[in-house]
Amino acid sequence: MRAIAFGLAAAVAACQPSASNAVELGQSPAGLEQLRLTIASNGKKNPFTVEVARSTEEQAQGLMYRSSLAADRGMIFPFDTPRQASFWMKNTLIPLDMLFLKADGSIAHIAHNAVPHDETPIDSGAAVKAVLEVKGGTAAALGIKEGDRVEYQTQPAQ
Repeated sequence: MRAIAFGLAAAVAACQPSASNAVELGQSPAGLEQLRLTIASNGKKNPFTVEVARSTEEQAQGLMYRSSLAADRGMIFPFDTPRQASFWMKNTLIPLDMLFLKADGSIAHIAHNAVPHDETPIDSGAAVKAVLEVKGGTAAALGIKEGDRVEYQTQPAQ
């Protein structure tokens, strides 16, 4: 089963629920909530539109069976409370970068270019509040590194 994560906490006080954000973006073709986020790195803010895998079922499915992912897209996996997280690439057809996010929004660990179909667990290395998956190679291409920050607004769980 696929482990998941995401949702930034108190240190990201600006990230309070925003109804306008979700309404503006609507649902993805997969039926998931979408939101905008930025990854602040090297003095730049890199914008992404991501799907939110909030429920256990959504988190278990993740990006499995997707044949492509645009460079400015991804999926975020929020956790209610920080915890160790472990992911795998079973049934995932494309390489992914996995960004493991602390409660303050900083990146604790990056797993670069996770290999499609690999069932080897990829561990967060620390307690995290969320995991962000983006197209493989994106972190290196944009110079994103551990310690950089992810900022977003999300809806509360329904």
